[in-house]
Formats: sequence, C-alpha cells, structure tokens
Amino acid sequence: MSRNGAFAVAFHTLFVAFMLAPLVVVMWMSLTPSNLLSLPTTSFSLRWFWAILRHSQFIDAFWFSILLGVLSASLAMVLAVPAALALARHRFPGRDAFVALFLSPLIIPHVVLGVAFLRFFTQIGTTGTFIGLLGAHVLVIFPYGLRLVLAALTTSDPAIERAAISLGASQWTVFRRVLFPLMIPGVAGGWVISFIQSFDEVTMTVFVATPSSMTLPVRMYHYIEESIDPLVASVSTVVILLTFLLMAVVDRIYGLDRILVGKG
Repeated sequence: MSRNGAFAVAFHTLFVAFMLAPLVVVMWMSLTPSNLLSLPTTSFSLRWFWAILRHSQFIDAFWFSILLGVLSASLAMVLAVPAALALARHRFPGRDAFVALFLSPLIIPHVVLGVAFLRFFTQIGTTGTFIGLLGAHVLVIFPYGLRLVLAALTTSDPAIERAAISLGASQWTVFRRVLFPLMIPGVAGGWVISFIQSFDEVTMTVFVATPSSMTLPVRMYHYIEESIDPLVASVSTVVILLTFLLMAVVDRIYGLDRILVGKG
C-alpha cells in the first residue's frame, strides 16, 4: 500500500479542520464572559457553565433526552436484528421493496415526517404523549441500526451457520452461539449511532414534543428564540464533550473501526 502524498495529507487536514471548525467556534464562544454571543478575545470565563445549574429546564430536558434515546435506540435494535436477518439470509418476493421501505426515513425530510406524525397522532389521540414521541424516534433512527446490522451480516460467512446446523445445533443455538456474536459489532455500533441520532433529533421532534415531553435540542431551539446569551453555547459544549467521551468509551471497549467500519 502506497503512502499518502503531501497533497492528500494537506487535503485531509483541511477537510478535518473544516468539519471541526463549527465545534471549536461553539466551544470557544461558550467561554466568553460577555452577556452576548461573542468570541473571548481578551479573557475567559466559566460563568455560562455555572449558569446551566440555575436553569433546571435544561437539566430536566437533558435527562429526558437520555431516557428517550436509550429506549428508542434499544427498541430500534430489537426491530433491526430480525429485519436484518430476514433481509440478509433470505430471498423472497418483495425483498427490495421492504429494503426501500425500511430505509425510507433516511430520504424523507424530517419536516415532512414531523407534520405527518403530528397529523397522525392527532387523529389517534396520542398527541403530546411519551409513547407517540418514542414511536416517532424509533421510526426515524431505525434505518441507522438496520444498515450497520446488515453490514455485519453481509461480511459474515453463512457457511459457519450451516456447519453448526450440520453438527446438530438448533436454530436458537445457532443464533445465540454463532450468529449473534458475529452481529455484536453491528448491533453495538447501530445502538450508539441510533442513540446519538435520537438525542440530536430536533426538526421532527419540534412538531410532536410538548412542554412536558421536551428534549434538550428542542429546549435549546426554543431558548434561542427568546434569548441571545451564550448559555446555549455552553450547553452545546457540554453535549459535545459528552459525545466525545461516549465515543472514547466505545472505542476503548469495542474499537470504532470494528463497530463503524466492520474492521477486525
């Protein structure tokens, strides 16, 4: 394998800097001592981080988002595993149609999904309920988990399963002792990506959330409409740091290459 040249290294460096620049600006802006959104040029302050503790609505919304993300990601993976098994290990009429249906939330604008969910929940009488919000999040993040589980199954050799069956193992034993261990990287990676997507979802959630079931991104969105102080920047910085911490833990336990790329 040839080494990257100077041009490739420079291009990738600029690309990474371009992608990280908004995060750096937000984190830098959260350190300003000013009451307005401005970059700290002469002094730094943690006042806006301490201000988070005085706004209980952000803390409550954070824990609500954690609960919603954990439940929605777990339910999405419970549905994604059997769906991926059916799509990866069987050939049946309409298979391609099912693939397109399951992945369709990726291509439908979330504004359209939000309006559709709002109308649907209004008709069945579940507007503003946690169950409705949970179902909407599961539907939106389901394709992310499905894609990673499908990738894990595609790279595994079906001959291993047939060998276990030929040795007398039952279908449940094959799944529990052979197939599921091969799927764990995809399941773990799908859960993490699904959780992050659920936690970060705002466009669709704005339409179905209520004051009693408001996620952190929606709370931040409404706060920006009323105020322009750097409090939102400090909340965003905390979320960014927690996301980095989560990815570091996942990398330490499984390895990001193994989970997201299927390497190893």
